[in-house]
Amino acid sequence: MLILAVVLLLMVCAALGLRLYTLERDIRQCAKQLREGRSPRVTMAAPHRGAEELLTAVNSLLALRESDAAAYRRQEKAIRQQIANISHDLRTPLTSILGYLQLLEGDTLTPEERREYLSIVQGRARALQSLITSFYDLSRLEGEEYPLSRERVDLYHVLSELVAEFYNDFEGSGFAMTVELQEGLPPVMADPAGVLRVFTNLIRNALEHGREQMSILLYREGEAVCSVFANDAPGLTEEDVAHVFDRFFTADKMRTGQSTGLGLAIVKALVERMGHTVTAELTPEGLFQITVRWRTAGR
Repeated sequence: MLILAVVLLLMVCAALGLRLYTLERDIRQCAKQLREGRSPRVTMAAPHRGAEELLTAVNSLLALRESDAAAYRRQEKAIRQQIANISHDLRTPLTSILGYLQLLEGDTLTPEERREYLSIVQGRARALQSLITSFYDLSRLEGEEYPLSRERVDLYHVLSELVAEFYNDFEGSGFAMTVELQEGLPPVMADPAGVLRVFTNLIRNALEHGREQMSILLYREGEAVCSVFANDAPGLTEEDVAHVFDRFFTADKMRTGQSTGLGLAIVKALVERMGHTVTAELTPEGLFQITVRWRTAGR
């Protein structure tokens, strides 16, 4: 019996020794995987409950690190692209201004030519000022440093007056206009100047990118008041629509200076800071449509 007991004890010791050896080997293998960093996940060859729980926690941390690293790479790429876009958008009017200033130094210009060149320089300077102001305002909005009040705003009053102010622009651009503004709508809680800027940016965006059709609608939908701005948008794709609110995004891939991509980014930032929502879509009729859903006062 004693011999049998000794044999059994030796067998148990051998099994435990093998188990410990296997566990140590697997731990060394895990450490090697972590050092080399070739895989986002650490694995063990042999099962071990305690060690596997530890590895689960380690793998969760590795996945989080990989996710953070990917997010950082995307952000860094976006920042580089934004810097390139800013540089281009600033350089375009500056180059034009410098070119016309050089022309103005000539002695052979007629008074009419001089007035024309000065007018162009002034226009480019105002465009440059507008770009810098828009970028500054967007930065303040995203940093929650842009002051916004909360007051009861009558959207019908604001939008009807604005449409009247832009009437000559609509006529001059030859748009087939549809304007339907429902009266008697409940007020919304918003910043009056913020609402005016949202509507102004949306109208200017439609004027700039539309060609023939434009519609401006204002109506109640449940507990919200909806303002809709739609225009034909030749060449705009679903992929473009998914990015129209991104800062500096423009469907003008060559960035010819027709758009800086800041207007709609400011619209989104303002609307959301005021507690409302904005969406963009391509309608079945091929119109680019932006809808702002304003929560009524008290909601």
